[in-house]
Amino acid sequence: MNDSQNKPPGGLSRRGFLTGTGAAAAAAAGLTAEANPAAAQPGAGTAPAYGPAPVKIGLTVNGQPMTTSVEPRVTLLDALRNHLDVTGCKRVCDRGTCGACTVILDGRTVYSCTMLAIEANGRNIRTAESLAAGGNIDPVPAAFAACDAQQCGFCTPGFVVSLRAVLDKHPNATPEQVEKGLEGNICRCGTYEQMRCAINQLCHKGG
Repeated sequence: MNDSQNKPPGGLSRRGFLTGTGAAAAAAAGLTAEANPAAAQPGAGTAPAYGPAPVKIGLTVNGQPMTTSVEPRVTLLDALRNHLDVTGCKRVCDRGTCGACTVILDGRTVYSCTMLAIEANGRNIRTAESLAAGGNIDPVPAAFAACDAQQCGFCTPGFVVSLRAVLDKHPNATPEQVEKGLEGNICRCGTYEQMRCAINQLCHKGG
C-alpha cells in the first residue's frame, strides 16, 4: 500500500508518525540516563548472575556439611537426590502441589522441588533421614509405623518431616492443629485415617 494513502487529514503519514515517536522515546531514554547515570550501566543494581557453568554450593544436611557443584537451574530436590545421595525427599508431582519433597530449611518447611539449590547455599536442611539418625527412630515415623500409616511410601517422608516441623513449633498442638499444618501434603493411597491414628497418638504422648 502506498504511504500517501495512509495520511490522516492532518497530513502526517504513518511512517512519519512512527519515526517521530521513535525519536521521542530515544530522547526520553537519554534524559533518564543523564539524570541517573547508574541506570545507563548494564547490570547496575541487579542481583549477581550465575551460570551457565556449574556453581559450587555448600549445605548442612542433617547436621553434616556437604558441598557439590550444580548448574544454577538445578532445584534443591535434584541437588539432594542426584548430587548428594540424600534420597529421603521424593520426586512425585515436581510442581509444589503434593508435599512429597518437603524438607525443613532453617526451621521452616519448604517444597524442595520449587527452590533452586543455589538459594539454599550455606543453609541448614533436615530431611526424613534425620528422623532415624544413629538408629534412633523419632516418635513421628515410629507412630506412622505403629499405625500402619503408609502404603506406597512416596508421600511418607514429606508427611513425617512436615509433622515433625509442626510439633517442633507447637509441642502441645491438638490433632486438629496438626492436621491444619499438614494441609500441603497429600496421600494418593488414602491412608488418612491411619495418619489420624498416628497424630492422635503423638498428641496424646506429647510428640
